[in-house]
Amino acid sequence: MAVLRSRTDSGPAGDLTSPAGPGPRRPAKTPFLARLRRDWQLLLMTLPAVVLVVVFHYVPTLGNVIAFQDYTPYDGISGSPWVGLYNFQWLFSDPEFWQAFQNTLTITTFQLIFYFPIPIALAILLDSVLSRKLRLFIQGIVYMPHFFSWVLVVSLFQQILGGAGLLAQTLRQHGYEPWDIMTNPDTFIVLVTAESVWKDAGWGTIIFLAALAAINQNLYEAAAVDGASRWRRMWHITLPGLRPVILLLLILRLGDALNVGFEQFFLQRDAVGSHAAEVLDTFVYWRTLMTGAWSYGAAAGLFKGVVGLILIVIANKVAHRFGEQGIYKRS
Repeated sequence: MAVLRSRTDSGPAGDLTSPAGPGPRRPAKTPFLARLRRDWQLLLMTLPAVVLVVVFHYVPTLGNVIAFQDYTPYDGISGSPWVGLYNFQWLFSDPEFWQAFQNTLTITTFQLIFYFPIPIALAILLDSVLSRKLRLFIQGIVYMPHFFSWVLVVSLFQQILGGAGLLAQTLRQHGYEPWDIMTNPDTFIVLVTAESVWKDAGWGTIIFLAALAAINQNLYEAAAVDGASRWRRMWHITLPGLRPVILLLLILRLGDALNVGFEQFFLQRDAVGSHAAEVLDTFVYWRTLMTGAWSYGAAAGLFKGVVGLILIVIANKVAHRFGEQGIYKRS
């Protein structure tokens, strides 16, 4: 009792229950070497992935220096002359570049509105299926197109919606003029979005299904007891539970806004014309690999990366304003 009294009656500074006393102590940080000895097995497991990222991402990123050179493969990086910002001046004065830039932003915005919510809705619908066998069967069906190549996807749409496809033949048999879908530049943005939805919407539900599984089921039971309808439970429990994942994927999608794909647009560029189907990826291909303007293509790629970084930072700041963590924590 004396020892206890000496610890608790040592005045306000030592009394944890006293308003004037200090708050709870923060746990001491583990030294770096101690953490290294503790977690060396985990670090060793991640070492191959780190090496792959460094070798195939960060080291090639250093090659962007040719955007400031008049690069030729024969002279190499060390032998090519420096031209400063000349390639960027050439890039920004090229009307074809701005046309491809406008097409890329238009397609990205359209797909954010009409494609991004579809995996969320599909995941909610799949999660509401009570029969486990039926749910797994539907998941297998909607996941399968993700493993098809874009050549197969575009060919399939051509066989169905093309001028000699199934839809056109059916309309002609009934005396109607078939629609111009696969070669119409005015509806090309709808076509590529429909192809992306059919191919990847099912695959995109995997992350949202995992997030749905992490929501406490007791919340649904309590809401049902209180008389909340299915829509109320979805609005007040499901969507708030998915909000961190939705914002995270939205931020990553905005950072990748200028990368709408290459194969899909390259395969359909000749059918609808470059005015509608030329995006930055195909623009770099035609202006770099086909003409040998390596520095010009590197300048376009570096511009894409800088714009993507700016969009990620802005979107992450907006996520912090909504009280979410985003892709990195606030300092």
